[in-house]
Amino acid sequence: MIKKGDVVLVVIIFLVFTIGFAGFRLWQSSRNKDLIAVITQNDKVIERIDLNKVEEPRTITLSGDYHNIVRVEKGRIRYEDSDCPNRICVNTGWLYKYGDIAVCLPNKTIIQIEEK
Repeated sequence: MIKKGDVVLVVIIFLVFTIGFAGFRLWQSSRNKDLIAVITQNDKVIERIDLNKVEEPRTITLSGDYHNIVRVEKGRIRYEDSDCPNRICVNTGWLYKYGDIAVCLPNKTIIQIEEK
C-alpha cells in the first residue's frame, strides 16, 4: 500500500532529477559556444578551425599513408571519407561538442573539439 509520504518522496526525487538534468543541459550548451576543431597529423597541428565562424561548408584532404576527407560545416566537423582499411574514423560521425574526438590510426590523424 502506497502511503502519502511515499508519494511526496517520489515527487521530490523527480523534481531534483529534473532540475539537475535541466541545469546540466544548460551548462553543457553554454560550454559549446566557442569551440575549436583541431586537426593533427603525426603530432603536428594541421589546422585549427573555429566551428562557429564557418560560413560555407568545405572539405579538407589529409594525405599520408592513406587519404582522409574531412567535412567542415558551421558548428560541426567529421571524417567524410577515407581509404583506410576499416574506416572507423568515418563511422564516428559528426563532432560538435567539447571533448568529441575522432581518430584515423592508419593515417595518424586526429580531430578533436576544444574550447576557445
